Amino acid sequence: MSSDETNTDHPPQAKKSQRIYLVPFPKFIFMYPTLLISLLAWAVLAIKGFKTVNPDDSLPVMMTGIFLGVLALNTFVIVFDFPRATSLTLIFILTTLALGGWMAVSMKPNLLPAVESWVMALRPAANSTFFGCISVAMLLMYVAVFVSVRMNYWELSNNELLHHHGILSDLKRYPAPQLRVDKEINDVFEFILLGAGRLILHPAGETRAIVLDNILFVGNKEKLLTQALGSIKVKIGNDSA
Repeated sequence: MSSDETNTDHPPQAKKSQRIYLVPFPKFIFMYPTLLISLLAWAVLAIKGFKTVNPDDSLPVMMTGIFLGVLALNTFVIVFDFPRATSLTLIFILTTLALGGWMAVSMKPNLLPAVESWVMALRPAANSTFFGCISVAMLLMYVAVFVSVRMNYWELSNNELLHHHGILSDLKRYPAPQLRVDKEINDVFEFILLGAGRLILHPAGETRAIVLDNILFVGNKEKLLTQALGSIKVKIGNDSA
């Protein structure tokens, strides 16, 4: 047999197509700072033996205050959307309020001690059992979230876009060639927390766009989409207030 003859017994394997999974999450996914603080408070108070507390105990009051502050900020982030223009407006408002407070204290020195005494009189206190219950409840909700997203996600290959949905994993197919993708960062704080954003898919031949909210690490997903589909149109940001 000639050495130039091609061996056809073992044909070269086809290159495995790249698959990208797009999973839209509910907004509860952004509550993880509250969960982390709750777990920390639970561990600290359990180690220190604070099964029962009163407002005179400094450590439970401090941990409860931190928890309530993080919970308030976390809830504020998921309830309202903050595009970049709105976020800048919020920063200007907070700066104005801070300057106004400083001027009020400068003009009325007795105002600060009065406010300080009122704040110090607020001494919320929770024991380790409270934080344990909050932590377990939130962990169970996170488990439910990760189970639910297994029943609704999108899979992209070089040839087709697949929508998996339902308990029995029903499947709907869309053509991937000439797929156009828009990326929007419609909430600055959600992007800071988990790199989340919105992807808008425009399959060829479809009159309605597919909107996927709360895609985690959307910048990385956009890069993978670019590699898989080649040149795609990307729209970054929605600065409308």
